[in-house]
Amino acid sequence: MKKVILVAIVSLILSSCAELQQVASQLSSALPAGSSGVTNAENISGLKSSLNVGIEKAVSNLGVENGFYQNAALKILMPKEAQPIIDNVRLIPGGQALVDKAVLSLNRTAEDAVKEATPIFRSAISSMSITDAVGILFGKENAATEYLRQNTYSQLKAAFAPKVKESLGKPLVANISTTRTWNSLTSAYNSVASGTIGSIAGLKTVNVNLEEYVTEKALDALFVKVAAEEKAIRTNPVARVNDLLKKVFGQLDKK
Repeated sequence: MKKVILVAIVSLILSSCAELQQVASQLSSALPAGSSGVTNAENISGLKSSLNVGIEKAVSNLGVENGFYQNAALKILMPKEAQPIIDNVRLIPGGQALVDKAVLSLNRTAEDAVKEATPIFRSAISSMSITDAVGILFGKENAATEYLRQNTYSQLKAAFAPKVKESLGKPLVANISTTRTWNSLTSAYNSVASGTIGSIAGLKTVNVNLEEYVTEKALDALFVKVAAEEKAIRTNPVARVNDLLKKVFGQLDKK
């Protein structure tokens, strides 16, 4: 019986060693030629450090006054469904100012809500596996951003939605909330559109889920910024703000 138990233990140990060797072999094959001198631990630590640097910079750039509003590429405009309202409101005195106020309010809401992203991103980064980290580091230029999108989008949307809803109700512009400004734009138009005159003119009421619209636009902008930060660290040595990032990402310069 003792011999049977001994054989079983030895077999288990050998099996475990084989599995460990297989994992080590996979990690080794994931590393490109020329990466000697940098350990797996350094690669993983460097990647996670770079992601934390990138998300903090992305969130800090967007989560300030005019972070969205004065960024031509990321500025949140009125929903396309609201274009008929915009076209008609602009024709009346003060109409353009009301449209401008609504746009400003939408962006203020996004700027207020985007700060919710940081802890969710950090959680995803800290739980990243060794295999994920190595694959991302030596993957395409937006591999980390895509990983974060796949692993955080649902959480981010769930966290953003109540924050956006709260922000929409805040008096962020001229002591008036975004919701109130939006209602000022849509209620009168919808009243006409749903009546006899609107029916004759072929007008359609505008029904937009503003909370969902701003949430999705804010998240899209956030990932655009994260991708830009990732690309900078991968391609621009100046963006590597510490020795570890310089050592780890310096490997990519040789590819």
